[in-house]
Amino acid sequence: MITFLLNQTLKRETNISPNMTVLNYLRTELHKTGTKEGCGSGDCGACTVVLGELVDGKLQYRSVNSCLTFVSSLHGKQLITVEDLKNKQSLHPVQQALVDFHGSQCGYCTPGFIMSMFALSKNKPSADKEDVMESLAGNLCRCTGYRPIVDAALSLSSDQPLLDQFAELEQQTTAKLEKIESKTAPLVLGNLTSFSPTTTDELAELYERHPKAKLVAGGTDLALEVTQFHREIETLINVTGVADMKTIRETEQDIVIGANMPLSDCYATLAKYYPDFGHLLHRFASLQVRNQGTIGGNVANASPIGDTPPLLIALNARLKLRKGQQVREVQIDEYFINYKVTVQQESEFIEQIIIPKPDDLENNNDQQFFSAYKLSKRIDDDISAVCGAFNFTIENDVVVDARVAFGGMAATPKRADLCEKALIGKAWDKATVEAAMVKLAEDFEPLSDFRASKEYRSKTACNMLLRFFLEQQTKVMSQQNSNNFKQHSIETRVTSYV
Repeated sequence: MITFLLNQTLKRETNISPNMTVLNYLRTELHKTGTKEGCGSGDCGACTVVLGELVDGKLQYRSVNSCLTFVSSLHGKQLITVEDLKNKQSLHPVQQALVDFHGSQCGYCTPGFIMSMFALSKNKPSADKEDVMESLAGNLCRCTGYRPIVDAALSLSSDQPLLDQFAELEQQTTAKLEKIESKTAPLVLGNLTSFSPTTTDELAELYERHPKAKLVAGGTDLALEVTQFHREIETLINVTGVADMKTIRETEQDIVIGANMPLSDCYATLAKYYPDFGHLLHRFASLQVRNQGTIGGNVANASPIGDTPPLLIALNARLKLRKGQQVREVQIDEYFINYKVTVQQESEFIEQIIIPKPDDLENNNDQQFFSAYKLSKRIDDDISAVCGAFNFTIENDVVVDARVAFGGMAATPKRADLCEKALIGKAWDKATVEAAMVKLAEDFEPLSDFRASKEYRSKTACNMLLRFFLEQQTKVMSQQNSNNFKQHSIETRVTSYV
């Protein structure tokens, strides 16, 4: 049974397919056709809706793609559609802004844009243009042009939270959501079943009883089995309610991320220690996808073009795997075996991703550098042709450690072993880098596809290494110049006092 709020109306569903997406549920079961179907794969944003969820007792709104969201994911949440924004006989301020700035022509994409703007107005009332662009990057418009839509979104920016019917009913909404029991009976229709565990122990026990089940968190990839390939998934275990896997914490040495943690919630911590990781997450699909997709799912998917695995490999991350009551850790570069094949055993799942923090190098002459580069046809909301990550430790201008990893270059995300060997123990200079580029070309035999040719992939991977070297040299020179300037300023002040 699934219990949720449809705006302010409590809904309980018992006789509905576990494979049904929220998009189809709205259009075919509730006949709410304001939410549109465009691509059916989370690329166009026409199906965008907003989910309200209690996080630490406070209502939080997220824009999501309803075409990739199974109905079972709604349990315990509030579902808001474009029809719900109308307040009596008046348009919602977001809707009115789009009218005032002439942001709609054919109107097919308009409901999705409105819902993305609504979520933005709730989460960042004083949004600037960068916030607006990020919020709307997952929404495609083919006829209006983005300028009036962006202008409409910017017109809503204010130092004060947006006052609307949702703000007025926030306490009432919170009270209703708090009354929904987190535990719920399985959703069953014919031979299709969906379980919704609430703890890791319950998940582990269920997965042992149903080893052929599919685990679904955000569903941003798994849902394509239903929407694009028209396959039935007989048994689903929906982990969105497993709260103890939806955490991120720090130890003295590590960042420990629960496998159920949405990508958008990982940004602040990862960007603090590894700015390039944060930059890549901003380019990871769209905000709607990042609000649901998880870092654990991106790893377990085992795609050769997944965005996070090359970075995690370069950072020497570890995976905590669990099967029943048995727990083990594996290095992430040992996790991937072949195309879509991993070391995970039957009924085993990723519980945590453990990322080492940067080494404390302040008291010696070492310097640690980490950079990552994503090459794709579009800046936003696109799949990598090549993704490269570089994690180096330099001591007295000598490479003492180097981890180089790529996605899009082989059947799995993979380290560049020959390249690393050509670097470690050598002087950190252009000659060493050029020699390592030759070896890097030998590390991989990439394929040609519609994203890029094998020659292009090989060339650009080598160029990423060169770019990494040039950027680090620039940073070092800038730091040296800054230190020299500070020393000169100190000497000048001392001389003037004397």
